[in-house]
Amino acid sequence: MSKRTSLFPMLIIGVLFFIFGFVTWLNGSLIPFLQIICDLSEFEALFVTFAFYIAYTVMALPMSYILGKIGYKNAMALGLFIMAVGSLLFIPAALSGAYLVFLFALFTLATGLTLLQSASNPYVVLIGPQESAAVRISIMGLLNKFAGVLAPLIFTALIVTDSSFGSQRLSDSDIQALTTQLMLPYILMALMLFFLMLIVKLSPLPAVEYEEQDELDTTSVFSFAHTVLGAIALFFYVGIEVIAGDTIGLYAQSLGLESATMFTSYTMGFMVLGYLLGIIAIARFISQERALVLSALLGILFILGAVYSSPSSQMISSFVWGFTTLPLIPDTLFFVALLGLSNALVWPIIWPLALKGLGRHTPQGSALLIMAIAGGALLPLVFGKLSESFGSMQEAYLLGIVCYFFILMYGLFWHKKREW
Repeated sequence: MSKRTSLFPMLIIGVLFFIFGFVTWLNGSLIPFLQIICDLSEFEALFVTFAFYIAYTVMALPMSYILGKIGYKNAMALGLFIMAVGSLLFIPAALSGAYLVFLFALFTLATGLTLLQSASNPYVVLIGPQESAAVRISIMGLLNKFAGVLAPLIFTALIVTDSSFGSQRLSDSDIQALTTQLMLPYILMALMLFFLMLIVKLSPLPAVEYEEQDELDTTSVFSFAHTVLGAIALFFYVGIEVIAGDTIGLYAQSLGLESATMFTSYTMGFMVLGYLLGIIAIARFISQERALVLSALLGILFILGAVYSSPSSQMISSFVWGFTTLPLIPDTLFFVALLGLSNALVWPIIWPLALKGLGRHTPQGSALLIMAIAGGALLPLVFGKLSESFGSMQEAYLLGIVCYFFILMYGLFWHKKREW
């Protein structure tokens, strides 16, 4: 196919990335919700992220094999079908009220996402010129995170009709009513996924090609140092991205704030801003590599702000929101939300850098990068344990400094390393 990027496939893939964001960032609202109805500790509640993101590690290689057999277009359609099945599994989960059934439904949902991501991410990289790949992925990420802004708001509107949710213990009848209401958004999502599956299946998505010759004469993707190191950097990136998006609701709930299920929208809102800045600035005013370094440094700065600012002060949001109608939030929560800004460009920059020069190893490289999403399964559990050890979630955010260190190293040095 031509190296000029075609509009139609970008529109189709854009819809899919919107779905990625909606499904993924719904977890941020689901965690405090399930903590209430299943009577969970903060550590137990974070198994929502574990069940969801561990699917990427367990299923990445099987899904890459399926991708190689059926091609990008059919893999996208099959991924949507599996996601729809996972959404429908929330019906028996809600009816039984069993936490393990919820986790199985999340694992199934993420299995479909694994196949969908394995196909769509390299598709976006390969569908046009290499030098603009980060911009294309940034556009996709903008749609992804815009969905992340909407998901908590829609979830809260459909499910959490009582504004006191999260600030007091609910009665058994209230919990039963909320559990039953949980089925509605997932039934609607299943219908939407089935519809999108038909659209993708019937659409004339063009085939994509990669260079037949790779930069190294090798039979293993693990010989490409920049790809393996890119997967390591993505592991820590996804970890801190999930921590920033999915723990902010728990943190707000621990501070006694109302409507904790909607706080993920703040983090996602700053990610949308970050993507917009990236689309405007990358290649025009700043290189991909320098943008990655800047993102890591900002992340470290915001982590320090989250840990050492006061939970009782609302000075920053009062200054930033100005005369808007947005509610004021504690400074420490504001810095957690700002992590969305520092995280926004990491994924779209690392993907093209890590896949560069892989040639025929591109599908295996894509699977390796998808497996790195396991960071979203493991690091939030580490965060939960640190929170228990410190006796406070605020100090546990120091884990983010370790994550941003690996991102910084990739931006400075590791992306250049072609051989071990």
